[in-house]
Amino acid sequence: MTDQTLTREEVIQRNLEAVEAHFHNETPETIQQAIALYTDDIYWEGPSRGLVFDNAGDALAGYHDIFKSLVIHKHTHLRRFATEEFVFDDCIYEATYVEDHMANFPFPAGTKVSMRLAHVFEMRDGKIAKEIAYEIIREAGGPTDNDNIPAGSEVTVFE
Repeated sequence: MTDQTLTREEVIQRNLEAVEAHFHNETPETIQQAIALYTDDIYWEGPSRGLVFDNAGDALAGYHDIFKSLVIHKHTHLRRFATEEFVFDDCIYEATYVEDHMANFPFPAGTKVSMRLAHVFEMRDGKIAKEIAYEIIREAGGPTDNDNIPAGSEVTVFE
């Protein structure tokens, strides 16, 4: 169904569900399902690392680089909201950068990092047309590792 055949609320709900499914499948085992939620003309951007991918294949390769590079210890989800055209998501990852595979990563392998990660997704007919990942990468415990975490934020700890 196209956005034109749905109510505003249905479009927003579908957008939220698509982004939730995308995040749920950002794992080495199911990343193809996350990529399947992209439009054919996808753009993926990581402005803080100077990355722009204009196709799903390059975005997929970028995800594999992330999987090889980061061991995630904790995820704190702060907020997510949507309109008919956009979904915004804000979270914090605590991780160790174990191997140097991510382009323009600001720390060497072995560094424990805290990454504030805000996403803006541009949506079209229930799919992701543009994904912009604003990565604010700080050394864990460093002077800039300071966030206002809303009460009730969902925290997931990984072993």
